[in-house]
Amino acid sequence: MLGWCRQFNICCFLDNHAYEIKHHQAECLVAAGAVHTIPPEKSSLAELDSWLAEQQGDWVFGHFSYELKSQPAALGSPANSRPDPIAFPHLCFFVPDILLQLQNNTLTISCLQADPAQVWQSICNSEAIQEYPPAPTGIHIRSRMSREQYLEAIRQLQAHILRGDCYEINYCEEFFATDTSIDPLPLYQRLTMLSPTPFAAYYRLQDRHLLCASPERFLRKKGNQLCSQPIKGTIKRNQGDAEADQALIQSLQQSEKDKSENVMVVDLVRNDLSRVCRRGTVQVTELFGIYSFPQVHQMISTIEGELDVQYSFAAIIDACFPMGSMTGAPKKRVMELIEQYEYQQRGLYSGAVGYIDPQGDFDFNVVIRSILYNAAQKYLGYQVGGGITFYSDAVQEYEECLLKAAAIRKALGIEAV
Repeated sequence: MLGWCRQFNICCFLDNHAYEIKHHQAECLVAAGAVHTIPPEKSSLAELDSWLAEQQGDWVFGHFSYELKSQPAALGSPANSRPDPIAFPHLCFFVPDILLQLQNNTLTISCLQADPAQVWQSICNSEAIQEYPPAPTGIHIRSRMSREQYLEAIRQLQAHILRGDCYEINYCEEFFATDTSIDPLPLYQRLTMLSPTPFAAYYRLQDRHLLCASPERFLRKKGNQLCSQPIKGTIKRNQGDAEADQALIQSLQQSEKDKSENVMVVDLVRNDLSRVCRRGTVQVTELFGIYSFPQVHQMISTIEGELDVQYSFAAIIDACFPMGSMTGAPKKRVMELIEQYEYQQRGLYSGAVGYIDPQGDFDFNVVIRSILYNAAQKYLGYQVGGGITFYSDAVQEYEECLLKAAAIRKALGIEAV
């Protein structure tokens, strides 16, 4: 299925890697070919609902860039003065011609224009991506900022926290390579082989590619129920020693720093959901859950609420986006500080990719643990970040960023930065 996607300039491949995660609709969804794409004049939240109404009864796939809701800082330069060579649009959605749904070893093919029998034959005849593709060669990664600049930025952000400007802020840095040519599909396969995650995605819009190994859900709607699952709290695994690995889980469970960060984001998400949910229905159904992935253990909480039906899809996104785990609290002020102190635009990183089904239900991930590539510009980049509080140790935060990027570096054939 992944190899078959190669022929399409617009496609979205969503894979949960058979994780038994609550609320997943299918093991794998593939949307390929665009029958309808949201036109540029409607590519804003204000116009999104009217375009979606025209597509009623169809599947819709697409993304929100972090920059969709980013505001220029009260101090410092506006967002467009910082680089974004990947250049995904702030918002894009399309109605696919072909939809593949894989569940319980059964593949369902749905088409608007194509012939399903011909699609099946095309899939069977497609050249498969190697199960264990080799790492690309000749990639020279640089950092947008030095280690010293990162540490100084953390000190300045902690001064803002001390002054009461914010409580917590997610701060990100970029690593990148220029004049780089890669084949995105084998690299995506290699990344998700090293780090299979429940919200993985390969997403292509013409020359722009997202290779995403995200463990995090942004927001899901099923019927009138909304669900968000922010991640805050990360610790490295020790898969060679089961006893030591269990001790790491206990260490994360007992970490007051991680629990403090997690509960702040939970409160932020509760507040976001309360803006579009019926009064009294927003609940934390799991607090400080520990989930294990190949590289790390993560602390994940689940917040759910019953949607007030007067609110449209765009109104829900307007209330909840970007994800609180990728901003901080209070959201508006920390987004201004992000504009001021980060060295790059986030672009699609920290945004969301997903789908809306014909019933109006939807599911979107958080774009993290991802490689982004612009084939026309021959530019490859990835960003990593973490939640900063007054009690954060800047050196440990820097090292946690490198830990979160370990699978990306390994996928690129780079063992150290």
